[in-house]
Amino acid sequence: MQVPGQAEAQRRFDAAASHTSVAVDAFSTPSPLVNLSELLAAQAGVVALDRQNYAQDLQIAVRGFGARSTFGVRGVRILVDGIPATMPDGQGQAATAQLQSASQVEVLRGPLAQLYGNAAGGVLQVTTREPREGGGGASVAAGSFGQRLVDASLDFGDRTLGGLVDVSHFETDGARDHSAARRTHLNGKLVARPDADTRITALLNLYDQPLAQDPLGLTRAQFEADPRQAPSVATDFGTRKSVAQNQFGVVVERQLGAADSVQVRAYGGTRTLTQFLSFSGAAASSAGGVVDLDRDYYGLGMAWTHTVRRASGLPLTWTLGLDADRLSEHRQGLVNNNGTPGALRRDEQDRAGNTDWFAQVDAWLTPTWRAVAGVRASRVRESVNDRFITAANPDDSGQRTWRQTSPVLGLVWSATDQLNLYANIGRGFETPTLAEMAYSTGNTGPNYGLNASRSRQMEVGAKWQGAVHRIDAAWFDAQSRGEIVPAATVNGRTVYQNADRVRRRGLELAWSAQSGAFKPRVAYTYLDAFFDSPYVVVGGATVPSGNRLPGTARQTVQLALDHALSPAWQWGATLDVSGKVYANDVNTEAAAGFAVAGLRAGYAFRTGDTRWQAWARLDNLFDRRYAGSLIVNDGNGRFFEPAAGRRIMVGLRAQFL
Repeated sequence: MQVPGQAEAQRRFDAAASHTSVAVDAFSTPSPLVNLSELLAAQAGVVALDRQNYAQDLQIAVRGFGARSTFGVRGVRILVDGIPATMPDGQGQAATAQLQSASQVEVLRGPLAQLYGNAAGGVLQVTTREPREGGGGASVAAGSFGQRLVDASLDFGDRTLGGLVDVSHFETDGARDHSAARRTHLNGKLVARPDADTRITALLNLYDQPLAQDPLGLTRAQFEADPRQAPSVATDFGTRKSVAQNQFGVVVERQLGAADSVQVRAYGGTRTLTQFLSFSGAAASSAGGVVDLDRDYYGLGMAWTHTVRRASGLPLTWTLGLDADRLSEHRQGLVNNNGTPGALRRDEQDRAGNTDWFAQVDAWLTPTWRAVAGVRASRVRESVNDRFITAANPDDSGQRTWRQTSPVLGLVWSATDQLNLYANIGRGFETPTLAEMAYSTGNTGPNYGLNASRSRQMEVGAKWQGAVHRIDAAWFDAQSRGEIVPAATVNGRTVYQNADRVRRRGLELAWSAQSGAFKPRVAYTYLDAFFDSPYVVVGGATVPSGNRLPGTARQTVQLALDHALSPAWQWGATLDVSGKVYANDVNTEAAAGFAVAGLRAGYAFRTGDTRWQAWARLDNLFDRRYAGSLIVNDGNGRFFEPAAGRRIMVGLRAQFL
């Protein structure tokens, strides 16, 4: 997939769904491109929060799905070049997408996202740019809190066989105490076209983060006293994480004839992780305070697409496919002796896998009416083979299988060449992850009784595009049964249960324009996310019907303006506004709303055959103190993750032609 041109933009405009794209130009973007939150801020319905904590990844939510995640990404399916960055159990990682070599970031919201399977409350896809025929680039950047970034890229070959390699290294001392991090990332893409009908793409992604200190969350008192501090247990137990992930994938696309094409993808990878938690885990019945994980994962996907023109001359396209993904991990838990690993407390072999069959039909019923229908049949299985069996820790081996058939239907009416109206409806599901299923009340081993959450979604929307303006609007309603929610936190471990009903409904509005040298944009989201029935937390507290879903703001808006002062100079400004966000299901703690402004600028010039781009970015212009993200339902009351204060970053990029 390349940087979207006219045909790609038209495809999204005609889609019977909320489908948007952010074009990425790594050379001219006045931003370091370290985190996806830099690119997703202007997407209505999407919340991407930089937690200032590289030990826990971003918080990403789409229409409230994923808001409860305390680490990694939940409820939103992530793809990088078509290869899942979400594991079969539904746990995803956003950090492994390398943005310096990306061409676009796409977001699919609403019922049609369910066609992507487990945990697809929304779909986020990052696409690596196409290789150029020779050349390269380099960039450096530095900023507040000891941020340092170096990147180098090389393009080689031609249209028949060409590739790119991009290597970046990022370090930071951290905006808070005990929050330093460093990581190195390599992304490679090799494209071969042995004939006019065949394209073979090989993808290599190497990610090494040897250090990411975890400053943890703060209680309200700590946050108000000094938002840059880390609680004493962070240093007492040396809370931190190290991660190394290596992945290789191949995608083969073949045009079989005028009407048929096939795509086959295969991938595999390894992930090693060591994480020191904020407690010792020394008790004989504990699973330890250090997580040591070695994971292997792999998958295969196939899709056959057939396109015909009916007697009316209108096109009909159908697709049949299969996705099969597997992971196997050796997970150990060790005693945390004040930052040093100690005795073994957990030893198990965990497995998760999904096998999904899917079909989709896309047909123009008349010259102005288009229908999309699809179904996905999913089977997800998770198992635990306990290897640490003692008198205090009996054999906890077991397994659980979930099955789901997810139908979707969408209609779009091209009322005029400039206006499309659409509606869709569908069902989806989200299984517990291995981490969410790991503990049960009474510390009796994994919670094999935890059910998958199942949802019914609907959406009505409009898209209008003119010579200057573009407007997108969508109203949505999603009802979930068996929502996975915390039941209790015991000795730092969270036990989950199913709540009867949760509802997410709201409105998204987006407006953009191109008027001469000015590019204004507005993205507004109204989200009413609440528990639609009461449930009881272990210990006796009741979450009443009507309580807001924690981690979600009722209203968010971003205002942005970009202006080209000349062919060389550009500048821009943003204003991000968010309403109050509750921190727990019982709605007794909340982070206040905020409004934060930012500025950016860039200057382009050329020397010989080299293009240069100097840029600067100033965030939190007025040095506002606010909670940038929350650790939802934290058992220790450390809900608040402070945003960084006023900060600046400057950089210089070169592109060698």
